[in-house]
Amino acid sequence: MKRASRDFGALVDRALDGLPPELAALLDNVAVMVEDWPDRETLEFYDEETMYGLYEGVPLTERDHSYAGALPDRITIFQGPLEQDFDQHELEEQVRVTVIHEIAHHFGFDEDRIAQLGWG
Repeated sequence: MKRASRDFGALVDRALDGLPPELAALLDNVAVMVEDWPDRETLEFYDEETMYGLYEGVPLTERDHSYAGALPDRITIFQGPLEQDFDQHELEEQVRVTVIHEIAHHFGFDEDRIAQLGWG
């Protein structure tokens, strides 16, 4: 049974609300969105079969003094793949892991380091 989008959005909100305040404060100018599924081009570009989330932007570690006036970075959480791969009991935890994984990219962590930290 498919969970209503509003319910899924609440899972993402809870994941964000659970961030430590000092970490959440560093997410200035970052938009967090929920979309149903990644499009085919995105999956092909990132060479992924399944994608739960996507960070698009300039990581904090790559910004310098000239970084200003940019559009917000964007974190997209994909509802369809998460609901397809995880049952109701696992879903909230996996949404939390996915949100943290994408936020880690915003802070400049690569896939290997994120996996080492247990958020891969």
